Amino acid sequence: MIGFAFATLPDQVPFFIHTQKKRLKNISFLPDLIFHYIFVLKERGKYQSGQMGQTVNLLAYAFGGSNPSLPTFKKNSPADNRQGCLLLIHIPIISNQIKMEKKRIIRWSLLTLLLLIATGLTYSLLAPAFSSKKSTYLYIDNDDNTDSVRTKISLLKPKAMSGFRMLFALTNYHPRSGRYEATAGESTLMFYRKIRNGRQAPLNLTIPSVRTMDRLAAYLGNKLMIDSTEIAQVLYDSIQCQRLGYDTTTIACLFIPNTYQVYWNTSLDDFLNRMKKESQRFWNKERLKKAQMAGLTPNQVITLASIVDEETATNAEKPAVAGMYLNRLKQNMPLQADPTIKFALQDFSLKRIYHKHLETNSPYNTYQNIGLPPGPIRIPTVAGIDAVLNYEQHDYLYMCAKEDFSGRHNFARTYQEHLNNAAKYTKALNDRGIK
Repeated sequence: MIGFAFATLPDQVPFFIHTQKKRLKNISFLPDLIFHYIFVLKERGKYQSGQMGQTVNLLAYAFGGSNPSLPTFKKNSPADNRQGCLLLIHIPIISNQIKMEKKRIIRWSLLTLLLLIATGLTYSLLAPAFSSKKSTYLYIDNDDNTDSVRTKISLLKPKAMSGFRMLFALTNYHPRSGRYEATAGESTLMFYRKIRNGRQAPLNLTIPSVRTMDRLAAYLGNKLMIDSTEIAQVLYDSIQCQRLGYDTTTIACLFIPNTYQVYWNTSLDDFLNRMKKESQRFWNKERLKKAQMAGLTPNQVITLASIVDEETATNAEKPAVAGMYLNRLKQNMPLQADPTIKFALQDFSLKRIYHKHLETNSPYNTYQNIGLPPGPIRIPTVAGIDAVLNYEQHDYLYMCAKEDFSGRHNFARTYQEHLNNAAKYTKALNDRGIK
């Protein structure tokens, strides 16, 4: 209680109002002020005080027209013998009004704050999760936890990471492995529900036409959650291959190079069983009948198709190449296929096959061994497989790459014709300095 309001009146009677200092901050709203004590200093400096309770008597000393800034009152008060009159004005004020006003302001402030928070949260939950106009993918591994999943999401640069943080904090989230797709425009809430409920998106996996199982394992390890080392170990394990109906030399026959929809977190066993079912589906009655008419088993068809694919990249020529090799098989002639030498040496960078290479001791050396090699020298294409099943019937026994390096071949019926074709090709190699 230390504040004073002071005014000097014309009759030199000082006028004091003593009130709470903190009330003066809202003095523009006089009806809302509560003066607990009023002191009037009159002639001898004596104080008169009183507790007003819920109302206050405001004393105003006014003078008739002597000060234009003050109101003029009729001299009808007991103090009319003075130059002015002392007027007692009674202003009723409810003491709880300020408290109510404060509460109202606080309530509206809190409501406004809550609305702002709700708006922000609503935006963070319902706004698109990511700014990309294309689908965004989140990969969750078996060893991921909540923190690592949050980190992976942040690396995808979401629009509102705060929405994800709130959802992780408010829900009982347990990571479920998989590949999750956030489509363009999909909200944070919808995407979070996907990863929480394990609703992952399948991927289109195309089995590649590769030369070795190591390369296949590396490819699959890059496309699926399965570790490439684990895949290679199984593909080179005789017991595992036998379980699938193959051995380590024919396991490549299991994989038909089509495109399949699989889940990224599929297990290796599930994946291999799926490949077995797809292989059985591929070998329908029509294909099995054609293989039988060619005198081959499905594995032998695939093995021959792998050689055909290595010999030519031109699909239109593949049936002719397949027919030539089948003619040699029927006459019990060695296939003498250069690609099998590369496979035996495991050197696929060779551009020319020399006589020293033909001496390689390997069951895949078709210059030394009659018949087909033990298994495919690569995973053949479907075009290569169908070329063997629909081979071209002719009487060619030899072929040699064309000297124009077009990728096509000159076919010959006799060995002499073949030597002539080979001489032209060898000259072209020498002319280009290919060794």
